[in-house]
Amino acid sequence: MEIGHMSSLKFYICNCFTTDNIFLEDYKIHVRFLSEQQFRLDYQTVSGCQLISQEVDRRRHLGVTSAERAAAIKDTYQPLHPHVYHLQESYLAPKFKQIVEYCRSSDISEEGLRDLLQEEAAPRVYRFPVFEKSFCEELVEELEHFEQSSAPKGRPNTMNHYGILLNELGFDEGFLTPLRELYLHPLASLLYPDCGGRGLDSHKAFVVKYDMNEDLELSYHYDNAEVTLNVSLGKDFTEGNLYFGDMRQVPLSETECSEVEHRVTEGLLHRGQHMHGALPISSGQRWNLIIWMRASHERNQLCPMCNRRPTLVEGEGFADGFTKHTEAPLNHLCVLT
Repeated sequence: MEIGHMSSLKFYICNCFTTDNIFLEDYKIHVRFLSEQQFRLDYQTVSGCQLISQEVDRRRHLGVTSAERAAAIKDTYQPLHPHVYHLQESYLAPKFKQIVEYCRSSDISEEGLRDLLQEEAAPRVYRFPVFEKSFCEELVEELEHFEQSSAPKGRPNTMNHYGILLNELGFDEGFLTPLRELYLHPLASLLYPDCGGRGLDSHKAFVVKYDMNEDLELSYHYDNAEVTLNVSLGKDFTEGNLYFGDMRQVPLSETECSEVEHRVTEGLLHRGQHMHGALPISSGQRWNLIIWMRASHERNQLCPMCNRRPTLVEGEGFADGFTKHTEAPLNHLCVLT
């Protein structure tokens, strides 16, 4: 069965996107850049104003350049596996479909759901199979085919240098939106009702690649999301586990981190504001699908990236998940606490 749907809501970005949370690889920190004078005063031991200014300028024009890339990809790129762009139930692991079906049932219980999920050592981090192995292999083949093509490409963020923005490649409407709405939303509604899980109405999805000659690891950070799904797609790799600390409000000095293993075809579901990172791989190559799921009724009140009420700016597609609607969605599902 093939399914697809697209939201009619208008989405925006917060004005802080252009100036806040700029990651500096050499220093392993995120900085804010309003002006050269402000930057030198706030970060006296940090150099590289020119590069940071270039990043601010890139972000300022990102909506236009991303739309241009998407149009060029649509016009020129010939997919290797066109069918992977449209979600089909046969791509999903039977256990995942069983979990979702249970979440949709009328007699759900905390004990019953926990019997179906594997909770990791890190609190409220859940593991479950998401895709069939054959689908993961075909998806990675498609991504490699695109990576090797002459089509224009944009990197996912300032922390990941190697990866693919899936909205630009055309995955949103036929694959990612139905995956979020029909399969991930019922689960997140029950597991994370206190941090937007009931009202996930947009997403940003991308793949990241770790390779011995490219990115090896990912520094400690939190996501621009209410709920995140991280699925290991392949290929063959050793080590490179995720590690989780506490929520972003807790200093690292007061945090004890827990390691969580990556397993191909399986996903890790966690709160977006849960601090985490990825340890370096020691051999091979790893591809991960990352879905940042957003709840506008949460972030419309407080931007998770600048901790202020958002100042909205026009954006493309799902943008950063903000809307001009403030009402919370109705939820008719049982809440798992």
